[in-house]
Amino acid sequence: KMLRRVLCTVLFMGALPSLAEVSQGHISVVLLGATGDLARKYLWQGLFQLYMDQVSSGHSFSFHGAALTALEPGQRLMFDVLKKLACPPDESPNRCAVLKDQFLKLSQYHQLKTAENYTVLNREIETLLRQEGLKEAGRIFYFSVPPFAYTEIARNINSSCRPPPGAWLRVVLEKPFGHDLESAQQLAAELTSFFREEEMYRVDHYLGKQAVAHILPFRDQNRQFLDPIWNRHHVERVEIVLKETVDAKGRTSFYEQYGVIRDVLQNHLTEALMFLIMELPANVSSAEEVLQSKLQAFQSLRGLEKNSAVLGQYQAYASQVQEELQKAHNYISITPTFAGVLVHSDSLRWEGVPFLLTSGKALDERIGYVRILFKNRAYCTQSETLRDAGHSQCKAKQIIFYIGHGALNTPAVLVSRNLFRPVMPEGSWREAVSQSDLHIFGQSLSDYYVYSPVKERDAYSVLISNIYHGRKDFFITTENLLASWGFWTPLLDSISHQPLRLYPGGVENQHLLDFEMVSGEVAFTLAEPVELLNPNRLMPSDYRTIQSKFRQSPLVSAWSEDLISQLASDIEKTASRTVAHSGHFHLALSGGSSPVVLFQRLARHHYAFPWKHTHIWLVDERCVPLTDTESNFFSLHNHLLQRVRVPYFNVHPMPVHLNQRLCVEEDRGTELYAKEIMALVANASFDLVLLGVGTDGHTASLFPKSENGLEGAQTVVLTESPVKPHQRMSLSLPLINKARQVFVLVLGKGKHDITTLLSRVGHQPRKWPVSGVSPSSGQLVWYVDYEALLG
Repeated sequence: KMLRRVLCTVLFMGALPSLAEVSQGHISVVLLGATGDLARKYLWQGLFQLYMDQVSSGHSFSFHGAALTALEPGQRLMFDVLKKLACPPDESPNRCAVLKDQFLKLSQYHQLKTAENYTVLNREIETLLRQEGLKEAGRIFYFSVPPFAYTEIARNINSSCRPPPGAWLRVVLEKPFGHDLESAQQLAAELTSFFREEEMYRVDHYLGKQAVAHILPFRDQNRQFLDPIWNRHHVERVEIVLKETVDAKGRTSFYEQYGVIRDVLQNHLTEALMFLIMELPANVSSAEEVLQSKLQAFQSLRGLEKNSAVLGQYQAYASQVQEELQKAHNYISITPTFAGVLVHSDSLRWEGVPFLLTSGKALDERIGYVRILFKNRAYCTQSETLRDAGHSQCKAKQIIFYIGHGALNTPAVLVSRNLFRPVMPEGSWREAVSQSDLHIFGQSLSDYYVYSPVKERDAYSVLISNIYHGRKDFFITTENLLASWGFWTPLLDSISHQPLRLYPGGVENQHLLDFEMVSGEVAFTLAEPVELLNPNRLMPSDYRTIQSKFRQSPLVSAWSEDLISQLASDIEKTASRTVAHSGHFHLALSGGSSPVVLFQRLARHHYAFPWKHTHIWLVDERCVPLTDTESNFFSLHNHLLQRVRVPYFNVHPMPVHLNQRLCVEEDRGTELYAKEIMALVANASFDLVLLGVGTDGHTASLFPKSENGLEGAQTVVLTESPVKPHQRMSLSLPLINKARQVFVLVLGKGKHDITTLLSRVGHQPRKWPVSGVSPSSGQLVWYVDYEALLG
């Protein structure tokens, strides 16, 4: 009997106390894609390491390699890999030889191509356990296959290959987990129809990197030192970097679909970012507490825009794609192989601190690190050569989680000696002997406390061990995954046709990929050399802002980004001019999605805006509490008010929530707002009203056939929306038309039909309320982007 013979041999080697103690049950490990690249390079070695580590744990094991390849060739390919497995240097040769021999005997190959194949595999596992008289503890299915195969495999496992009641199932999934938010949601929905959340282990192998995995424990064990300085008052910037010297040759099929942001930033670097910015839970070993802190951290991230990133592509990439994917000679790839992205968190702890996430292929060195650079307020009178490195406050202060490769060529944690001596777990990390000739970020290694792992372990070995132990805190949950895609997808959409900086690759890149932060955005520091410009490459369209007429009023049109920039500038000019004339500026702003990018632009770029003298009013509001995410005021506060210095008493939200109820006529919220306007706004004429347009022609919360607000003496009205939340409060059309200036913002292809319709119809506010916008003594200006105008 195979298992019993193996156990007896291991017992003979002294690895097990007694055969009777193999009582915790049997674990079957099924590696799908057993002959693939990932399995050959990392997974079989990780499974062998698991076997070596756990052979005396009380569990017995069997390992089932599976693929689409037929039995004989598949078996040959798999065992070619298994024969090359290696033991760690500290393992005795005799024990290594025995364990390797037993591992090979416990491993077998299966062709898993049809539903029947899964039924046969299940029958074989059950027969094996029955013959050996072993109880089943659980099964691990490792999906080392493309994501398009996940659903079919999941269906087969769920229907034919689940372990019996009392035994656990762990399904391990490799990235990519989708291409964007929508595809990730779809894949997640499919998988959750077959597996419970606790059964799924989504692998991000960076969470197995020892330096990355130690970020949270480091923060936890050094709370006494970090609590006062782990915040915006002390941290100057944070860099999360993964550089590679290799290019994408041989992987262009994958790379053309994903690019560097999806391949590295959305997962590996984002997980490291979360470990840095999340609030520390009381128990950092609790997967649930860590998850909740990460989700809160995602909520604090400021939305990314096109100018949040710089993108590049190494020169040889296009020809590699043409050759490997058999594309035409003039094929143009817009896939980035380099990206630098500026991320901000608007939490109280991190507001204003830049987090730079950078990765690329064909760069000058292979290195990965997380670097926290602290502000230095010291001035040192003593000359630099006479200073004690360990106590000089003028040297840079930083903490570095060194992921690997580079000058150190090992995982490490480095802390500047002028910060603090960190607390490190003695059993797993040790202080390294300083090499004075090495320099890290311009400083001698002797300027740091340096710690390296006692035993260096491959990331996959770490993760496979955690799967065995059921430790979910090292894996990506569905909520975590969707939060990450929710953050990155808007940027990916906005840069999908953005021109890329070409770079030669390697050391020849020189300063070509250097970038700098300016006003919350990033840009390359050097202009692109003429000799690197590809004449066949897509370049930015040199459109100028179009100015003409729309519905007999001035029209400003451009691509959305340029249009928002122009609108923000025009609002600032109007505000400055009005404040100079009358001492204050009354601005009424609409809700909805279109103004959000404008609010962000005003907050980040218009530092001369006279906020101190500006009164902010709402054009309309949904009848929900102001703290509800559906509230227009909530959006205005999140994207603008909390970032600019508007006096508290100059902010005028609509009173939709009175007497603990919403928009009840007897509470007279509309009258209260009308009286406030009359008391503060001269002649009830706002200096500027910003409006949007709905696809049905509504504006503010004035909808087609509205009973209130399209005419009459009322200035503030309650209305009904055809979509939830139905109840609204809105300025009336007569009040809007008393404004000195009205700007109407229209963005996106979704507004093309209504824009075309409005260009043809006259004054018909009962059908299309926005057609009734016509300031009696003021000016109306339309701001319409090309997509809305031209389709």
